[in-house]
Amino acid sequence: MVNIFKQKRSITLISALLSIYTLLAYHYPLFKVIVENLEGGFNGVIITVGFAVLMLATNFFFYNLLLYLTRIVGKWITAFTLIGDAIMLYFVNTYDVLVTDSMMGNVFNTRYSEASGYFSLSAVLYVVFLGILPATLLILQQIDYKSLKRFGINTGIALATMVAMVAININNFTWIDRHATKLGSLLMPWSYTVNSVRYYNAERKRNQKEILLPDATITNSGKEVVVLLIGESARSQNFSLYGYDKKTNPLLENQAVTVLTAKSAATYTTAGVKAILDHKPTDKLYEILPNYLYRAGVDVVWRTANWGEPPVHIEKYQKVADLKAAYPDADDRYDGILTVGLKEVVESSAADKVLIVLHTSTSHGPTYYSKYPSEFEHFTPVCTTVEMAKAVPEELINAYDNTILYTDYLVNEVIESMKSLTDYRSCVMFISDHGESLGENNLYMHGVPMAMAPKEQVEIPFIVWTSDSSKIKAIDEAGQYHIFHSTMDFLSIDSPVYDSQMSIFE
Repeated sequence: MVNIFKQKRSITLISALLSIYTLLAYHYPLFKVIVENLEGGFNGVIITVGFAVLMLATNFFFYNLLLYLTRIVGKWITAFTLIGDAIMLYFVNTYDVLVTDSMMGNVFNTRYSEASGYFSLSAVLYVVFLGILPATLLILQQIDYKSLKRFGINTGIALATMVAMVAININNFTWIDRHATKLGSLLMPWSYTVNSVRYYNAERKRNQKEILLPDATITNSGKEVVVLLIGESARSQNFSLYGYDKKTNPLLENQAVTVLTAKSAATYTTAGVKAILDHKPTDKLYEILPNYLYRAGVDVVWRTANWGEPPVHIEKYQKVADLKAAYPDADDRYDGILTVGLKEVVESSAADKVLIVLHTSTSHGPTYYSKYPSEFEHFTPVCTTVEMAKAVPEELINAYDNTILYTDYLVNEVIESMKSLTDYRSCVMFISDHGESLGENNLYMHGVPMAMAPKEQVEIPFIVWTSDSSKIKAIDEAGQYHIFHSTMDFLSIDSPVYDSQMSIFE
Protein backbone atom coordinates (compact mmCIF):
# COMPACT_ATOMS: atom_id res chain seq x y z
CA MET A 1 0.00 0.00 0.00
CA VAL A 2 2.80 2.42 0.91
CA ASN A 3 4.56 1.68 -2.40
CA ILE A 4 1.42 2.66 -4.28
CA PHE A 5 1.58 6.16 -2.82
CA LYS A 6 5.35 6.43 -3.31
CA GLN A 7 4.84 6.00 -7.03
CA LYS A 8 4.56 9.51 -8.46
CA ARG A 9 1.48 10.33 -10.48
CA SER A 10 1.20 13.30 -12.79
CA ILE A 11 -0.42 16.50 -11.61
CA THR A 12 -2.73 16.24 -14.61
CA LEU A 13 -4.10 12.90 -13.41
CA ILE A 14 -4.38 14.01 -9.79
CA SER A 15 -6.18 17.26 -10.73
CA ALA A 16 -8.54 15.36 -13.03
CA LEU A 17 -9.35 12.74 -10.38
CA LEU A 18 -9.95 15.44 -7.77
CA SER A 19 -12.24 17.31 -10.14
CA ILE A 20 -14.25 14.19 -11.01
CA TYR A 21 -14.47 13.15 -7.35
CA THR A 22 -15.63 16.63 -6.29
CA LEU A 23 -18.35 16.59 -8.94
CA LEU A 24 -19.64 13.10 -8.15
CA ALA A 25 -19.27 13.07 -4.35
CA TYR A 26 -20.58 16.49 -3.38
CA HIS A 27 -22.98 17.74 -6.04
CA TYR A 28 -26.05 15.55 -6.00
CA PRO A 29 -28.06 18.37 -4.31
CA LEU A 30 -26.99 20.81 -7.02
CA PHE A 31 -28.08 18.62 -9.90
CA LYS A 32 -31.28 17.75 -8.08
CA VAL A 33 -32.13 21.47 -8.01
CA ILE A 34 -31.20 21.82 -11.70
CA VAL A 35 -33.37 18.89 -12.77
CA GLU A 36 -36.32 20.00 -10.60
CA ASN A 37 -36.32 23.46 -12.17
CA LEU A 38 -35.79 22.51 -15.83
CA GLU A 39 -38.63 22.38 -18.29
CA GLY A 40 -37.13 19.39 -20.10
CA GLY A 41 -36.17 19.03 -23.72
CA PHE A 42 -32.81 19.46 -25.40
CA ASN A 43 -32.22 22.81 -23.71
CA GLY A 44 -32.44 21.10 -20.35
CA VAL A 45 -29.75 18.67 -21.46
CA ILE A 46 -27.54 21.57 -22.55
CA ILE A 47 -27.89 23.23 -19.12
CA THR A 48 -27.26 20.02 -17.15
CA VAL A 49 -24.29 18.84 -19.22
CA GLY A 50 -22.95 22.37 -19.44
CA PHE A 51 -22.95 22.71 -15.64
CA ALA A 52 -21.20 19.36 -15.23
CA VAL A 53 -18.46 20.13 -17.77
CA LEU A 54 -18.03 23.69 -16.50
CA MET A 55 -17.59 22.42 -12.93
CA LEU A 56 -15.11 19.76 -14.05
CA ALA A 57 -13.06 22.34 -15.95
CA THR A 58 -13.25 24.97 -13.20
CA ASN A 59 -12.23 22.60 -10.43
CA PHE A 60 -9.47 21.11 -12.60
CA PHE A 61 -8.17 24.62 -13.29
CA PHE A 62 -7.96 25.55 -9.61
CA TYR A 63 -6.69 22.18 -8.37
CA ASN A 64 -3.95 22.23 -11.02
CA LEU A 65 -3.10 25.86 -10.21
CA LEU A 66 -3.04 25.32 -6.44
CA LEU A 67 -1.01 22.11 -6.53
CA TYR A 68 1.54 23.38 -9.07
CA LEU A 69 2.17 26.77 -7.48
CA THR A 70 2.11 25.84 -3.79
CA ARG A 71 3.03 22.11 -3.84
CA ILE A 72 2.72 20.59 -0.34
CA VAL A 73 0.76 23.60 0.94
CA GLY A 74 -1.65 23.16 -1.94
CA LYS A 75 -2.12 19.50 -1.05
CA TRP A 76 -3.08 20.40 2.52
CA ILE A 77 -5.40 23.21 1.44
CA THR A 78 -7.11 20.88 -1.03
CA ALA A 79 -7.36 18.18 1.65
CA PHE A 80 -9.10 20.59 4.02
CA THR A 81 -11.55 21.62 1.31
CA LEU A 82 -12.51 17.96 0.83
CA ILE A 83 -13.34 17.73 4.53
CA GLY A 84 -15.19 21.03 4.32
CA ASP A 85 -17.14 19.74 1.31
CA ALA A 86 -18.19 16.65 3.28
CA ILE A 87 -19.35 18.71 6.27
CA MET A 88 -21.35 21.08 4.09
CA LEU A 89 -22.89 18.19 2.13
CA TYR A 90 -24.07 16.66 5.41
CA PHE A 91 -25.86 19.87 6.40
CA VAL A 92 -27.34 20.37 2.93
CA ASN A 93 -28.64 16.78 2.75
CA THR A 94 -29.80 16.61 6.36
CA TYR A 95 -31.30 20.06 6.90
CA ASP A 96 -31.88 21.29 3.32
CA VAL A 97 -29.89 24.45 4.05
CA LEU A 98 -28.44 26.78 1.43
CA VAL A 99 -24.78 27.67 1.93
CA THR A 100 -25.03 31.47 1.78
CA ASP A 101 -23.08 34.24 3.50
CA SER A 102 -25.74 34.44 6.20
CA MET A 103 -25.52 30.68 6.75
CA MET A 104 -21.74 30.96 7.10
CA GLY A 105 -22.36 33.73 9.63
CA ASN A 106 -24.42 31.25 11.64
CA VAL A 107 -21.57 28.73 11.39
CA PHE A 108 -18.93 31.18 12.64
CA ASN A 109 -21.14 32.45 15.46
CA THR A 110 -22.28 29.05 16.70
CA ARG A 111 -20.93 28.05 20.09
CA TYR A 112 -19.65 24.54 20.82
CA SER A 113 -22.66 23.74 23.03
CA GLU A 114 -24.97 24.52 20.13
CA ALA A 115 -22.83 22.91 17.42
CA SER A 116 -22.65 19.65 19.38
CA GLY A 117 -26.41 19.37 18.98
CA TYR A 118 -25.87 18.56 15.30
CA PHE A 119 -23.65 15.55 16.05
CA SER A 120 -24.87 12.22 14.71
CA LEU A 121 -23.53 8.95 13.32
CA SER A 122 -24.40 10.14 9.82
CA ALA A 123 -22.27 13.24 10.35
CA VAL A 124 -19.31 11.06 11.32
CA LEU A 125 -19.78 8.84 8.27
CA TYR A 126 -19.97 11.83 5.95
CA VAL A 127 -16.82 13.40 7.37
CA VAL A 128 -14.80 10.19 7.56
CA PHE A 129 -15.65 8.55 4.24
CA LEU A 130 -16.33 11.58 2.05
CA GLY A 131 -13.82 13.94 3.66
CA ILE A 132 -11.00 12.50 5.76
CA LEU A 133 -10.42 9.36 3.67
CA PRO A 134 -9.92 11.10 0.29
CA ALA A 135 -7.99 13.91 2.02
CA THR A 136 -5.61 11.34 3.54
CA LEU A 137 -5.12 9.60 0.18
CA LEU A 138 -4.24 12.94 -1.39
CA ILE A 139 -1.72 13.84 1.31
CA LEU A 140 0.00 10.45 0.99
CA GLN A 141 0.16 10.51 -2.81
CA GLN A 142 3.43 11.62 -4.42
CA ILE A 143 2.88 14.04 -7.30
CA ASP A 144 4.92 14.55 -10.46
CA TYR A 145 4.47 18.27 -11.11
CA LYS A 146 5.75 18.05 -14.68
CA SER A 147 7.11 21.03 -16.58
CA LEU A 148 5.99 24.63 -16.76
CA LYS A 149 4.97 23.94 -20.35
CA ARG A 150 2.63 21.12 -19.25
CA PHE A 151 1.20 23.41 -16.57
CA GLY A 152 0.51 26.04 -19.21
CA ILE A 153 -1.18 23.53 -21.50
CA ASN A 154 -3.38 22.21 -18.67
CA THR A 155 -4.35 25.74 -17.71
CA GLY A 156 -5.12 26.71 -21.29
CA ILE A 157 -7.31 23.66 -21.95
CA ALA A 158 -9.25 24.20 -18.71
CA LEU A 159 -9.82 27.89 -19.44
CA ALA A 160 -10.87 27.20 -23.03
CA THR A 161 -13.38 24.59 -21.82
CA MET A 162 -14.80 27.00 -19.25
CA VAL A 163 -15.24 29.73 -21.85
CA ALA A 164 -16.83 27.28 -24.29
CA MET A 165 -19.39 26.08 -21.71
CA VAL A 166 -20.31 29.66 -20.83
CA ALA A 167 -20.72 30.50 -24.52
CA ILE A 168 -22.89 27.44 -25.20
CA ASN A 169 -25.22 28.40 -22.34
CA ILE A 170 -25.32 32.14 -23.04
CA ASN A 171 -28.97 31.86 -24.14
CA ASN A 172 -29.79 30.23 -20.80
CA PHE A 173 -28.49 33.17 -18.77
CA THR A 174 -32.00 34.24 -17.73
CA TRP A 175 -32.72 30.78 -16.28
CA ILE A 176 -29.33 30.66 -14.54
CA ASP A 177 -29.77 34.15 -13.11
CA ARG A 178 -33.24 33.27 -11.78
CA HIS A 179 -31.86 30.29 -9.86
CA ALA A 180 -28.40 31.74 -9.11
CA THR A 181 -28.83 31.92 -5.33
CA LYS A 182 -29.69 28.24 -4.98
CA LEU A 183 -27.18 27.05 -7.55
CA GLY A 184 -24.33 29.10 -6.14
CA SER A 185 -25.05 27.94 -2.59
CA LEU A 186 -24.57 24.29 -3.61
CA LEU A 187 -21.28 24.58 -5.51
CA MET A 188 -18.50 22.94 -3.48
CA PRO A 189 -16.07 24.20 -2.30
CA TRP A 190 -16.94 27.62 -3.73
CA SER A 191 -20.16 28.12 -1.80
CA TYR A 192 -18.62 28.16 1.66
CA THR A 193 -15.25 29.66 0.71
CA VAL A 194 -16.66 32.61 -1.24
CA ASN A 195 -19.50 33.16 1.24
CA SER A 196 -17.09 33.02 4.18
CA VAL A 197 -15.14 35.86 2.60
CA ARG A 198 -18.39 37.75 1.89
CA TYR A 199 -19.50 37.29 5.50
CA TYR A 200 -16.22 38.53 7.00
CA ASN A 201 -16.08 41.50 4.65
CA ALA A 202 -19.60 42.45 5.71
CA GLU A 203 -18.71 41.95 9.38
CA ARG A 204 -15.59 44.06 9.05
CA LYS A 205 -17.68 46.93 7.68
CA ARG A 206 -20.50 46.35 10.16
CA ASN A 207 -18.25 46.19 13.20
CA GLN A 208 -16.68 49.54 12.61
CA LYS A 209 -17.31 52.07 15.36
CA GLU A 210 -21.05 52.39 15.83
CA ILE A 211 -22.77 55.50 14.56
CA LEU A 212 -24.14 57.40 17.56
CA LEU A 213 -27.74 58.52 17.44
CA PRO A 214 -28.84 62.05 18.48
CA ASP A 215 -29.06 62.48 22.24
CA ALA A 216 -32.30 61.21 23.79
CA THR A 217 -34.24 62.94 26.56
CA ILE A 218 -36.25 61.37 29.39
CA THR A 219 -39.47 63.44 29.50
CA ASN A 220 -40.84 62.54 32.95
CA SER A 221 -39.79 61.09 36.28
CA GLY A 222 -42.35 58.31 36.51
CA LYS A 223 -41.13 54.82 37.35
CA GLU A 224 -41.39 52.67 34.22
CA VAL A 225 -39.90 49.34 33.18
CA VAL A 226 -39.88 47.41 29.92
CA VAL A 227 -38.87 43.75 29.73
CA LEU A 228 -38.08 42.63 26.20
CA LEU A 229 -37.87 38.89 25.64
CA ILE A 230 -36.17 37.96 22.37
CA GLY A 231 -37.34 34.54 21.29
CA GLU A 232 -35.28 32.10 19.25
CA SER A 233 -36.78 30.31 16.23
CA ALA A 234 -40.34 30.79 17.50
CA ARG A 235 -42.96 30.79 14.75
CA SER A 236 -46.41 32.20 15.42
CA GLN A 237 -48.37 29.36 13.82
CA ASN A 238 -47.48 27.06 16.73
CA PHE A 239 -48.80 29.46 19.37
CA SER A 240 -52.37 28.76 20.46
CA LEU A 241 -52.65 32.53 20.95
CA TYR A 242 -52.49 32.71 17.15
CA GLY A 243 -55.08 29.98 16.61
CA TYR A 244 -52.96 26.81 16.81
CA ASP A 245 -55.16 23.85 17.66
CA LYS A 246 -52.79 22.49 20.34
CA LYS A 247 -52.87 24.35 23.67
CA THR A 248 -49.32 25.66 23.70
CA ASN A 249 -50.13 28.90 25.58
CA PRO A 250 -52.29 27.86 28.55
CA LEU A 251 -50.83 30.52 30.85
CA LEU A 252 -50.73 33.49 28.51
CA GLU A 253 -54.29 32.80 27.43
CA ASN A 254 -55.26 33.81 30.97
CA GLN A 255 -53.24 37.02 30.88
CA ALA A 256 -54.45 40.28 29.35
CA VAL A 257 -51.99 40.12 26.48
CA THR A 258 -52.25 41.57 22.99
CA VAL A 259 -51.00 39.54 20.05
CA LEU A 260 -49.83 41.30 16.90
CA THR A 261 -49.42 39.84 13.43
CA ALA A 262 -45.72 40.20 12.71
CA LYS A 263 -43.00 39.23 10.27
CA SER A 264 -39.25 39.08 10.82
CA ALA A 265 -36.75 41.12 8.83
CA ALA A 266 -34.47 38.10 8.37
CA THR A 267 -34.33 34.33 8.78
CA TYR A 268 -31.19 34.07 10.89
CA THR A 269 -30.29 35.20 14.39
CA THR A 270 -27.67 37.92 13.88
CA ALA A 271 -29.79 39.90 11.41
CA GLY A 272 -33.05 39.24 13.28
CA VAL A 273 -31.71 40.45 16.62
CA LYS A 274 -30.11 43.48 14.98
CA ALA A 275 -33.48 44.39 13.46
CA ILE A 276 -35.14 44.15 16.87
CA LEU A 277 -32.61 46.58 18.32
CA ASP A 278 -32.25 49.00 15.38
CA HIS A 279 -34.26 52.19 14.86
CA LYS A 280 -34.66 51.54 11.12
CA PRO A 281 -33.77 48.97 8.45
CA THR A 282 -30.07 49.42 7.73
CA ASP A 283 -26.86 47.51 7.08
CA LYS A 284 -24.90 50.13 9.00
CA LEU A 285 -23.94 49.74 12.64
CA TYR A 286 -26.01 52.41 14.35
CA GLU A 287 -26.24 52.69 18.13
CA ILE A 288 -28.64 49.93 19.15
CA LEU A 289 -31.50 50.24 21.65
CA PRO A 290 -29.75 49.07 24.87
CA ASN A 291 -26.65 51.18 24.19
CA TYR A 292 -28.73 54.22 23.28
CA LEU A 293 -30.96 54.09 26.33
CA TYR A 294 -28.04 53.33 28.64
CA ARG A 295 -26.31 56.48 27.37
CA ALA A 296 -29.54 58.41 28.00
CA GLY A 297 -29.62 57.39 31.67
CA VAL A 298 -31.84 54.30 31.58
CA ASP A 299 -30.81 51.36 33.77
CA VAL A 300 -30.28 48.60 31.18
CA VAL A 301 -29.84 44.91 32.00
CA TRP A 302 -29.03 42.32 29.32
CA ARG A 303 -29.35 38.63 30.23
CA THR A 304 -28.51 36.07 27.57
CA ALA A 305 -28.52 32.34 26.96
CA ASN A 306 -27.90 32.96 23.27
CA TRP A 307 -25.51 34.81 20.95
CA GLY A 308 -25.45 36.91 17.79
CA GLU A 309 -26.45 40.35 19.06
CA PRO A 310 -24.55 43.46 17.89
CA PRO A 311 -21.96 44.78 20.38
CA VAL A 312 -23.72 45.69 23.64
CA HIS A 313 -22.06 48.49 25.61
CA ILE A 314 -23.69 48.51 29.03
CA GLU A 315 -22.60 47.75 32.57
CA LYS A 316 -25.03 44.92 33.37
CA TYR A 317 -24.40 42.35 30.61
CA GLN A 318 -24.96 38.90 32.11
CA LYS A 319 -24.44 35.47 30.57
CA VAL A 320 -25.74 32.21 32.04
CA ALA A 321 -22.50 31.64 33.98
CA ASP A 322 -22.84 35.08 35.60
CA LEU A 323 -26.44 34.35 36.59
CA LYS A 324 -25.49 30.93 37.98
CA ALA A 325 -22.84 32.57 40.13
CA ALA A 326 -25.38 35.10 41.40
CA TYR A 327 -28.15 32.51 41.87
CA PRO A 328 -26.45 29.18 42.74
CA ASP A 329 -29.77 27.36 43.21
CA ALA A 330 -31.06 28.23 39.74
CA ASP A 331 -31.05 25.56 37.01
CA ASP A 332 -28.66 26.81 34.35
CA ARG A 333 -29.60 24.14 31.78
CA TYR A 334 -32.65 26.06 30.61
CA ASP A 335 -33.70 29.62 29.86
CA GLY A 336 -35.65 29.87 33.10
CA ILE A 337 -32.48 31.14 34.75
CA LEU A 338 -32.89 34.37 32.78
CA THR A 339 -36.07 35.20 34.70
CA VAL A 340 -34.69 34.66 38.22
CA GLY A 341 -34.80 37.70 40.53
CA LEU A 342 -36.23 40.17 38.03
CA LYS A 343 -38.41 41.90 40.61
CA GLU A 344 -35.41 42.50 42.87
CA VAL A 345 -33.34 43.78 39.92
CA VAL A 346 -35.94 46.45 39.18
CA GLU A 347 -36.57 47.38 42.81
CA SER A 348 -32.86 47.80 43.49
CA SER A 349 -32.37 50.12 40.52
CA ALA A 350 -31.45 53.72 41.25
CA ALA A 351 -33.02 54.84 37.97
CA ASP A 352 -36.67 55.65 37.28
CA LYS A 353 -36.48 54.02 33.83
CA VAL A 354 -35.44 50.38 33.43
CA LEU A 355 -34.98 48.20 30.35
CA ILE A 356 -34.35 44.48 30.76
CA VAL A 357 -33.56 42.33 27.72
CA LEU A 358 -33.78 38.53 27.99
CA HIS A 359 -32.23 36.80 24.96
CA THR A 360 -33.50 33.22 25.02
CA SER A 361 -32.57 30.14 22.98
CA THR A 362 -35.64 28.02 23.79
CA SER A 363 -36.81 26.88 20.35
CA HIS A 364 -33.47 26.51 18.57
CA GLY A 365 -33.12 23.20 16.74
CA PRO A 366 -32.30 20.57 16.01
CA THR A 367 -32.38 19.34 19.63
CA TYR A 368 -35.76 20.82 20.59
CA TYR A 369 -36.26 18.02 23.14
CA SER A 370 -33.31 19.32 25.20
CA LYS A 371 -34.53 22.91 25.46
CA TYR A 372 -37.11 22.51 28.23
CA PRO A 373 -37.39 20.81 31.66
CA SER A 374 -39.04 17.38 31.75
CA GLU A 375 -42.27 18.74 33.25
CA PHE A 376 -42.91 20.63 30.01
CA GLU A 377 -42.82 17.49 27.85
CA HIS A 378 -46.57 17.62 27.47
CA PHE A 379 -46.83 16.69 23.80
CA THR A 380 -45.50 13.17 23.21
CA PRO A 381 -43.80 11.20 21.77
CA VAL A 382 -40.95 13.54 20.89
CA CYS A 383 -38.17 13.42 18.32
CA THR A 384 -34.71 12.89 19.81
CA THR A 385 -32.65 12.70 16.61
CA VAL A 386 -30.71 15.60 15.12
CA GLU A 387 -31.32 14.24 11.62
CA MET A 388 -34.61 16.01 11.24
CA ALA A 389 -35.40 14.69 7.77
CA LYS A 390 -35.45 11.17 9.24
CA ALA A 391 -37.72 12.10 12.15
CA VAL A 392 -41.36 11.17 12.40
CA PRO A 393 -43.04 14.51 11.55
CA GLU A 394 -45.48 14.36 14.48
CA GLU A 395 -42.66 13.66 16.93
CA LEU A 396 -40.59 16.56 15.59
CA ILE A 397 -43.53 18.94 15.91
CA ASN A 398 -44.30 17.64 19.43
CA ALA A 399 -40.77 18.42 20.58
CA TYR A 400 -40.98 21.89 19.04
CA ASP A 401 -44.41 22.51 20.58
CA ASN A 402 -43.01 21.69 24.00
CA THR A 403 -40.48 24.51 23.52
CA ILE A 404 -43.40 26.86 22.82
CA LEU A 405 -45.13 25.58 25.95
CA TYR A 406 -41.97 26.41 27.90
CA THR A 407 -41.81 29.83 26.23
CA ASP A 408 -45.38 30.40 27.43
CA TYR A 409 -44.18 29.68 30.97
CA LEU A 410 -41.17 32.01 30.69
CA VAL A 411 -43.18 34.96 29.40
CA ASN A 412 -45.84 34.36 32.05
CA GLU A 413 -43.16 34.30 34.77
CA VAL A 414 -41.93 37.69 33.65
CA ILE A 415 -45.45 39.11 33.57
CA GLU A 416 -46.13 37.85 37.11
CA SER A 417 -42.88 39.42 38.31
CA MET A 418 -43.85 42.75 36.78
CA LYS A 419 -47.34 42.56 38.29
CA SER A 420 -45.77 42.52 41.73
CA LEU A 421 -44.03 45.87 41.08
CA THR A 422 -46.79 48.16 42.32
CA ASP A 423 -44.62 51.28 42.11
CA TYR A 424 -43.81 50.80 38.44
CA ARG A 425 -45.71 51.10 35.20
CA SER A 426 -44.63 47.92 33.42
CA CYS A 427 -44.53 46.47 29.92
CA VAL A 428 -43.51 43.01 28.74
CA MET A 429 -42.87 42.37 25.04
CA PHE A 430 -42.00 39.04 23.44
CA ILE A 431 -40.84 38.85 19.83
CA SER A 432 -38.82 36.21 17.98
CA ASP A 433 -35.68 36.72 15.89
CA HIS A 434 -37.16 34.58 13.08
CA GLY A 435 -39.39 31.58 12.55
CA GLU A 436 -38.64 27.90 11.89
CA SER A 437 -39.34 25.25 9.27
CA LEU A 438 -40.35 21.83 10.55
CA GLY A 439 -40.39 19.83 7.34
CA GLU A 440 -42.77 21.94 5.27
CA ASN A 441 -41.59 21.81 1.64
CA ASN A 442 -38.78 19.56 2.89
CA LEU A 443 -37.18 22.49 4.71
CA TYR A 444 -35.91 22.41 8.29
CA MET A 445 -34.84 25.06 10.78
CA HIS A 446 -34.13 28.49 9.24
CA GLY A 447 -31.69 30.56 7.19
CA VAL A 448 -33.34 30.49 3.77
CA PRO A 449 -32.67 33.83 1.97
CA MET A 450 -35.54 36.25 2.47
CA ALA A 451 -36.28 36.39 -1.26
CA MET A 452 -37.41 32.78 -1.14
CA ALA A 453 -38.09 32.23 2.57
CA PRO A 454 -41.28 30.31 3.42
CA LYS A 455 -43.84 31.82 5.76
CA GLU A 456 -42.83 29.42 8.55
CA GLN A 457 -39.44 31.19 8.78
CA VAL A 458 -40.75 34.77 8.77
CA GLU A 459 -44.14 34.79 10.54
CA ILE A 460 -43.27 35.38 14.18
CA PRO A 461 -45.08 36.02 17.48
CA PHE A 462 -45.26 39.56 18.87
CA ILE A 463 -46.93 39.45 22.29
CA VAL A 464 -47.45 42.51 24.53
CA TRP A 465 -48.60 42.96 28.13
CA THR A 466 -48.83 46.19 30.10
CA SER A 467 -49.67 46.84 33.73
CA ASP A 468 -51.93 49.79 32.91
CA SER A 469 -54.56 50.61 30.33
CA SER A 470 -52.10 51.51 27.58
CA LYS A 471 -53.90 51.07 24.28
CA ILE A 472 -52.22 49.25 21.43
CA LYS A 473 -52.82 50.26 17.84
CA ALA A 474 -54.63 48.01 15.40
CA ILE A 475 -51.62 47.25 13.20
CA ASP A 476 -52.17 45.11 10.14
CA GLU A 477 -48.60 43.85 10.19
CA ALA A 478 -46.04 44.72 12.84
CA GLY A 479 -42.33 44.05 12.63
CA GLN A 480 -39.14 43.94 14.61
CA TYR A 481 -38.38 47.63 14.01
CA HIS A 482 -41.47 48.52 16.06
CA ILE A 483 -39.63 47.39 19.21
CA PHE A 484 -37.16 50.32 19.29
CA HIS A 485 -39.81 53.03 19.04
CA SER A 486 -42.38 51.26 21.23
CA THR A 487 -39.81 50.91 24.01
CA MET A 488 -38.91 54.60 23.81
CA ASP A 489 -42.61 55.52 23.82
CA PHE A 490 -43.42 53.43 26.90
CA LEU A 491 -40.39 54.69 28.83
CA SER A 492 -41.28 58.32 27.98
CA ILE A 493 -38.09 58.98 26.04
CA ASP A 494 -37.91 61.41 23.15
CA SER A 495 -35.28 62.00 20.47
CA PRO A 496 -35.01 63.08 16.82
CA VAL A 497 -34.95 59.40 15.73
CA TYR A 498 -38.14 58.49 17.60
CA ASP A 499 -40.98 57.76 15.17
CA SER A 500 -44.42 57.72 16.75
CA GLN A 501 -45.79 55.93 13.69
CA MET A 502 -43.52 52.98 14.55
CA SER A 503 -44.76 52.72 18.14
CA ILE A 504 -47.40 50.08 18.84
CA PHE A 505 -48.93 52.32 21.52
CA GLU A 506 -51.65 54.85 20.80
